[in-house]
Amino acid sequence: MTAGNQTAELDWTDGCVPVSSRFGDPYFSRGGGLGETRHVFLAGNGLPGRFRPGFHIAELGFGTGLNMLASLMAWRETGPSGPLRYTSFEVCPMTAADIGRALSAFPEVAEVRAGFLAQWAAGCRQIRLPGLEADIIIGDAANILGPWPGRADAWFLDGFSPARNPELWTDRLMAQVAAHTNAGGTFATYTAAGCVRRALALAGFAVERRPGFGPKRHMTAGSLSA
Repeated sequence: MTAGNQTAELDWTDGCVPVSSRFGDPYFSRGGGLGETRHVFLAGNGLPGRFRPGFHIAELGFGTGLNMLASLMAWRETGPSGPLRYTSFEVCPMTAADIGRALSAFPEVAEVRAGFLAQWAAGCRQIRLPGLEADIIIGDAANILGPWPGRADAWFLDGFSPARNPELWTDRLMAQVAAHTNAGGTFATYTAAGCVRRALALAGFAVERRPGFGPKRHMTAGSLSA
């Protein structure tokens, strides 16, 4: 993304599905956002089976925070010691009111939603909840991922569609994703676009096309080649 650090501008469908006014793309599947998160990002990265103390998830595109909350729920159910580490990069953060409206579609996350929303509304971008240490880094990932000192065990690549938001899927940015991945680390994304698969393969990932969620035929996942 190339916009400055500004609040997301939204349209809404079905009352609770936010759609980016800029990119014309929904933040999650109209057919079940939580199911999509679990299928694409959790299962796509072999989670929760790979969870261990100190596990670190990184993400391009924070959006509503649904991926983070679903990950926290899975972490708590699995029971590793210590907190899950979570870092997300977002250029146009949503307001707490808009996030709350979107997350109201998912009563399953109600228990973890309240604490997150209270901190987000207070301006916190370091979210601390039982079992979670999350840092939401606001800015253009193309500029700020390179200097980031962290490395992730799993990546959630959740930007808007490559056709609508190509800046978040470039060869250069996928190379940075690989550079910030631990040995044996993985990625998953809802998109199966050829340009994205090629960029990830060029960056050093072993790339697989897998069955997508709902009506979407395919998604992409893979691991960092040795």
